[in-house]
Amino acid sequence: MTVSDEVKRMGKFRKRVNDFPTPYTCMNAVREGGLETKLSMFLMGFGNMVHGQKVKGLLYLAVEVIYLVFMAVNGVGFLRMLGSLGSEPQKEIWDEASQVYLYTKGDQSVLILLYGVATVLLTIFMVCMWRGALRSAYKAECLDKAGKHVNNFAEDLKSLFHENLYRLFMTPPMAFIFMFTILPLIFMICMAFTNYSRLDNHLMLFDWVGLDNFKALFDSSSILGSTFWSVLGWTLIWAFFATFSNYIFGMILSLMINRKGTRAKGFWRFCFVLSCAVPMFVSLLIMRTMLQPNGAVNVLLRNLGWIAQDASLPFFTDPTWARVTVIVINIWVGVPYTLLQLTGVLQNIPGELYEAAKVDGANAFQTFTKITLPYMLYVTTPYLIVTFTGNVNNFNVIYLLSGGDPITDLSSTAGKTDLLVTWLYKLTIDKQYYNIGAVIGILTFVILAIGALITYRNSKSYKEEGGF
Repeated sequence: MTVSDEVKRMGKFRKRVNDFPTPYTCMNAVREGGLETKLSMFLMGFGNMVHGQKVKGLLYLAVEVIYLVFMAVNGVGFLRMLGSLGSEPQKEIWDEASQVYLYTKGDQSVLILLYGVATVLLTIFMVCMWRGALRSAYKAECLDKAGKHVNNFAEDLKSLFHENLYRLFMTPPMAFIFMFTILPLIFMICMAFTNYSRLDNHLMLFDWVGLDNFKALFDSSSILGSTFWSVLGWTLIWAFFATFSNYIFGMILSLMINRKGTRAKGFWRFCFVLSCAVPMFVSLLIMRTMLQPNGAVNVLLRNLGWIAQDASLPFFTDPTWARVTVIVINIWVGVPYTLLQLTGVLQNIPGELYEAAKVDGANAFQTFTKITLPYMLYVTTPYLIVTFTGNVNNFNVIYLLSGGDPITDLSSTAGKTDLLVTWLYKLTIDKQYYNIGAVIGILTFVILAIGALITYRNSKSYKEEGGF
C-alpha cells in the first residue's frame, strides 16, 4: 500500500467519524450550542421553545419557576437553619387575662433536619432536571440545524409507549424509592451526627455533634461501649449458629428424605414443612409461654418427677440457658425452609454424576464430599449469605421469645440475648436515644454490606459462575 492510498484511507475514516452524531451532553451544549441553548442554562426550556417544542419547553420552565418560588419562600430558610438545627426553645408564659400558661411554638430540630435534607435532595433532583433540559435543548438545536424532524409534544408522549416505555414504567417506582427510601435513609444517617436523645432533654432542640456518638459507642471503658461490643459479639455468634445449624440439620433431613430407599417422600416432607403453615410469630409466642417457669414444659417435668416441685428450668432467666434456647427454637422454626431449599437443589443434581462416581468405585462418603456437598454449596452460597444477614437482623425470634432478657446488669440497656437490632429498638422506642440508635443502624449496615460482598466475591458461586 502506497503512502497516498494510506492518506486517502485515513481521510475516509475521518469523514465517517465526522458523520457520527455529536453526543448530546451538557459539555457539548455549553461549548457548541447556539445562543438559545446557552440561554437554556438560565431559562430552562428556552431552546426547546425556539425550535418548535413549545409545550416541552414550557413544562421545563414551569418546573424551574416552581423550584425558584419554593426556594425563595421556604427552601433558603430550610437550608439556612440546617446548619444550626434551630435555636429558639419552647417557652412557658403566664397569661394574666385567662389565668393559664401559654406555650410558644419554638423550633423543632427534627422538622428542621427533615425539611433541610428534603430541600437538599430536591436541589439535587433539580440539577438533574437542569441537565436534562440543557441536553434536550441542544438536541433540538442540532436536529433543527441538520434539517431533521424535531418531535412535538404529542410525538414525545407517543414515544413513551414505544421506544421510551422503560422511562414511563421506571419513573413512578423511582419517585417512591426517592421519597420513602432515600430520604428516610439520609435522614437517619444525619441523625447519627446529632445529640437527638432524651439526655439533657434534647428531644425538641438538638445540635450537630460530629463523631461524638461513634466515639462513645467504640469506647469499651464506658457502659455504652462495653454493651455495644458485648451485643455485637453475641449477634455474630447467634447469626453463625442460627445459619449453619439450620443448614446442617436441613441438609441431613433432605438427604434422608430424598435418598432412593426412602418411601413416602411426600409424606415426610409434609410432616416437616407443616410448621410453615402456622405464622412464625404464633409459634414463637406459644413456645415462649410453654417455656416459662410455670409453663407447660416445667409443669410436665415436675409431674414426671424429673425436677423438684419447687424448681423450674431457667429457659429465659439464665444467660446461657436463654441463648441456647433461642438457638434451638430457631432450628425448629427454620429447618423446614432449609429443607425446601435443599430438596430443590438435590433434585437438580445430574444423575450422570452419581453413575460415573459409582462406576469409578466411589463410596457413599466420597460421593457426598465430592459431588453432593460441593454442588449444594455452589448453588446455596448466596442463600447462606442472605440467611446470615437475615439472622443478624432477626428481630422476631429474639424479641418474641426472650425479649432480649435476661438483664444481669441494671446499668446496661441490653439483655444477654439482645441482638443489635433488638437493642436498637429498645434504645429508640423505650429509651429514646435516637442518635445512638442511628449509629448502631449505620454500623450494622456497614458490617453486613462489607461481610456479604467479601464472602460472595470469594465464593465459587461468583468466581465460577456457570461452572456446574
